[in-house]
Amino acid sequence: MSQFDFDDFDALEKIAVNLFYGWGYNSYRLENQLRTDDLTVRAKVGWLLGQARTNIETAESAYRRDRLPPPTREKPRPDAGAIAGAQTLERLSQAIGAIEGQIRAQPVPEADRMTQRYRHEASTLQQLLECDMALVGRAELLRQMLDKQDGAWMVDNAATIREGLTAIEASLRGRQAALMV
Repeated sequence: MSQFDFDDFDALEKIAVNLFYGWGYNSYRLENQLRTDDLTVRAKVGWLLGQARTNIETAESAYRRDRLPPPTREKPRPDAGAIAGAQTLERLSQAIGAIEGQIRAQPVPEADRMTQRYRHEASTLQQLLECDMALVGRAELLRQMLDKQDGAWMVDNAATIREGLTAIEASLRGRQAALMV
């Protein structure tokens, strides 16, 4: 019989736990589950915002095609209102992209001993979950609002779209505040 017993579950458990702690990770802790959930939720929020941005970009393309025809002798310059509308759609798309990037770059509490010493990680991650729930809800409302709308509607409702973006940014600030505690 060799000195290595691959069926001694007590010894295997000790080895596994020792390795987990050595790696700084224990996959069965609530904090790790919450951290993983947070990453998943933020990825889904990014996806929702990506869908909203795609809706705006599609509408912008159609808007430019319809409202900004090629110049002719009779009308060499495009309509200033149409240009302003196209620029509004472009800025809205850029704003959504910027928020999406911020969401993807948001940190989660580190799983290190210093963080655990100064704050209770599970309660912080629970606060992040609440912030992320607001983030998901607001991102989905924005996506639904923009779904199947044309560029003219989006230009006319740009203030409401910006309100939605401001609400999403407020959720991000709340998330950042939860991490600063």
